[in-house]
Amino acid sequence: MRKLAAVIPLTLGLVAPARMENPNVLASFKGGIGVQPVLNVVGPANADGTFSSVSRNVVRGVTPAGPWRISELKAEIDANGRIRVRGQGLLLAAGNRIGSNGTQRVFATLICEETAPFVERSSAFTGVALDANGDFEIDDVLDSVPSQCASPVLLIRSASNSTWFAAGIPDRGNK
Repeated sequence: MRKLAAVIPLTLGLVAPARMENPNVLASFKGGIGVQPVLNVVGPANADGTFSSVSRNVVRGVTPAGPWRISELKAEIDANGRIRVRGQGLLLAAGNRIGSNGTQRVFATLICEETAPFVERSSAFTGVALDANGDFEIDDVLDSVPSQCASPVLLIRSASNSTWFAAGIPDRGNK
């Protein structure tokens, strides 16, 4: 009887993780990166300390907003196109309105291609409002669904001008 009692938890421990893996998940993300709009500066500095040219932080063809920060992001996209995103602390990281939500509405875009041409697969462009703390939830269906997504990028974007505020960090199952 004791041997049986010892074997049951061990067996459940081996079987439970297999059940948790969802074969219907196309991509998942755990953690977020806020946008830094400038990738680098080009050329010598002007006398006033500014630069005549900068390289913008364009990600897979999408122009940056910014700067913004995000404290947490979790997202999962199913093979049928359902997207669930939970974000916390998406707030302005510079300027006179620093620490505010900028009264923004956001939507999510999944891009699976590593090189151009890029296909944007998005939740509703009307977006969801950021609450006062910059928290938001998206539960929607993408406007199109890829059959596979080998190089996933998830961007959280402005409903007013489609610039990106934050990016998801792909969850590769590392604990």
